[in-house]
Amino acid sequence: MAATLLISSVPGITAAAAADRTEAPVVTSSPVTTVAESVVRVRVPLPDSAGPHPEACDWLSYLRYRDAAGPADAARADRILIAQPGVLEGAGAFDNLARHTVRNAARQGRHIEFWALDRRSNCLEDHTGLAAGLAARDPHVAVGYYYRGAEVGGRRFAGYLGNDRLGWLAHLGLEQTLRDQYDLMVRELPDPAVRASKVLCGGHSLGGTLTGFFASWDFDGTPGHTQCAGYFALDSAISTSLGSLSGLPDAIGADDLGYAATQAGLASGLLPRALNLPVLINAETMNLLGVAGLAADVDPDGPSDLASYLPSNANLETTYRLLFSRDAVTFATGIPSIRDFAITNATALGALLDDNSQPLAFLQASTGFFGGGPVADKDFPLPHEPAGTTGALGVDPLAVPVDPSADYTWRDYDDIDATVARDRHGAPFTTPAKEVTAIADLARSLAEHPLDFTEQYFPSKLVTDISQAGAAEIRAHVRHPEGITAHPTINLLAGDGLIAPRGEPATGETVLAPGYQHLDVLTAAARRNTGEAEPVAANLTRFALG
Repeated sequence: MAATLLISSVPGITAAAAADRTEAPVVTSSPVTTVAESVVRVRVPLPDSAGPHPEACDWLSYLRYRDAAGPADAARADRILIAQPGVLEGAGAFDNLARHTVRNAARQGRHIEFWALDRRSNCLEDHTGLAAGLAARDPHVAVGYYYRGAEVGGRRFAGYLGNDRLGWLAHLGLEQTLRDQYDLMVRELPDPAVRASKVLCGGHSLGGTLTGFFASWDFDGTPGHTQCAGYFALDSAISTSLGSLSGLPDAIGADDLGYAATQAGLASGLLPRALNLPVLINAETMNLLGVAGLAADVDPDGPSDLASYLPSNANLETTYRLLFSRDAVTFATGIPSIRDFAITNATALGALLDDNSQPLAFLQASTGFFGGGPVADKDFPLPHEPAGTTGALGVDPLAVPVDPSADYTWRDYDDIDATVARDRHGAPFTTPAKEVTAIADLARSLAEHPLDFTEQYFPSKLVTDISQAGAAEIRAHVRHPEGITAHPTINLLAGDGLIAPRGEPATGETVLAPGYQHLDVLTAAARRNTGEAEPVAANLTRFALG
């Protein structure tokens, strides 16, 4: 029954679909109109060993970006960049970077295609409410669908999926993820000479690690690195270790016995099959980011009432308190609540993801700062740390609104000057050089794509496989470690991101984007406040065409 309900959640694909490949244009409000975007879906069924699963999950999907005036046949492009997303990330996250890179090449008379991959598990997401809200230009439509039992096109939301309904994800690990990329490349670019000479493989965050494994993997006698002409890492490293991202050693229990115990736990459901915490990191909150992006996309300056319009539950209430509490007392009492403040839709999105508000470094972007009212240092979940420190909570001081009588607005990335608020040490919370992502671009990336920015059901097995790669089950496939250094590599790092504080990656050319946070390498605007062209897309274009 669950499988039946989920099949129709993927637009354009039904159980009766006759074609093994579909491609449909995607229309967005992006000002970069010379780049054509389409959503491509290719039927590549899961093996029987995966067990029961929705029919929609027998399809692989990606967003294809190309020069609208260039060749329609991807094989005729000068380069094809294929990008793996990071943890909790979908294809829509690459929108700005993809558009700028394709446009940069077109201005030089060259043609680049950028393929942003969606992991197979994203087939479980129900985008019906977001799509209807975008069509109506009303985020309340989305909230009505997901929370108030409203029908859209005769469909009602079936709820977020619990661990008991995710049995097949216990099989969606490293081997299947890499095989999916390989099969997609072979299907879409059947000439091996084209793949070997024109394809650049890479990704953001965990996507760099996946690319390292892809380069080292053996696909039925074919080394993965023979499918790529080069590699690109976006605030990541082309590596086969999670330590390149976290700075921590890989997991204990990487031997065969530990690996077998992990697989048994995933198969039985004793271990979570998808990354799912009680608050902040789960399917509901990832979807809520899309709803917040929708509101900021269709009515950025309108008053935000999502927090009050959404029915309260333990997950949402605790998430609000984690993100918007000034100190431990505020968190414990819930006073004041985010519902007590007058904020715009753009302010709400900025508060959720900006590096001066969002405490988790891997969810941070540099989108501007609060305006319209006073702010104070945010000392929760940890006391305020001076700028320049590193770690999971980022490098910049956090701020929070403090006056419920004020009307808070959002100062965009290019509207930061000497009047910006100062922290308790007398230093400005931010500067123009530290702000790089337009809030409108971030909102559009979250709201306007059929393959969205976030990932609601990230497969736990993918991370456990990587952290236990010393087990024989994984080692049997990693037969070509030389593949990581077989081709040129470019590392495009956020200056304040996850990788740079620990030094440069061991291989390849490294370009540092000063002031960037982890998400900024994907979402940054075309021009910086310094007057310079956006460096990540500029250097990725140079590398691709060089």
